[in-house]
Amino acid sequence: MKGPYGLDLNDGCKTCKRNDSGFFCQLSPSAIKDFDAVKSTATYPKGALLFVEKQDARGIYVLCEGDVKLSISSPEGKVLIMRIARAGELLGLMAAMAGQPYEVTAETIHPCQVAFVRREDFLRFVAKHPEASQNVVKQMSAQYRGACEQLRTVGLSTSAQEKLARLLLTWSEGIQQTKEGTRIKLPLTHEEIAEFIGTTRETVTRTLSDFKVRHLVSIQGSTLMIPNRAALESYVNA
Repeated sequence: MKGPYGLDLNDGCKTCKRNDSGFFCQLSPSAIKDFDAVKSTATYPKGALLFVEKQDARGIYVLCEGDVKLSISSPEGKVLIMRIARAGELLGLMAAMAGQPYEVTAETIHPCQVAFVRREDFLRFVAKHPEASQNVVKQMSAQYRGACEQLRTVGLSTSAQEKLARLLLTWSEGIQQTKEGTRIKLPLTHEEIAEFIGTTRETVTRTLSDFKVRHLVSIQGSTLMIPNRAALESYVNA
């Protein structure tokens, strides 16, 4: 069903088209029914804030459609993007489970459909359905690994070139390669990519141009092609 902003809306978890990749996709029909009963769903335009770091955690957000960037910031206003959340993920999970403020800011990159569940309702849901608690652990573990990978990229890479190459390789993981290479739809602007790897927009633009000269990538609009992943990996490990 088409909704606001041209989104293909999901009517509910039971009829969701994302039948194997979402947080609740493997739950029993009774658990999905209970979850549908406690959630409220809304659509958001690009650039909407779902929650802000240090805000009290009111509940969890299920990303039904769209992409959301998760970031942290300093008192001086410097921003570091931690990761991009994809459809099927839970946002604000660790804060809600621990009863602590949100540790990141969640902002929509594109129009999104998002389901919200109050913290008290979610905790009761998890207590009633032990199968859901297993998924909670899996998702929290995945988010922890993602945070460690981001710290590795930003903190241990020796140059902006290496940081950007690692980011592009991470984005290209799991994407089927064609004869031309691996095609990525860039989810961020050059400014946001800079916030992802802790550098400046000018450095990102200059580095991408250098990658093009070296035939490590090709770019058309917002589409980036990696002709040879092995060559880009070799560049990182050089």
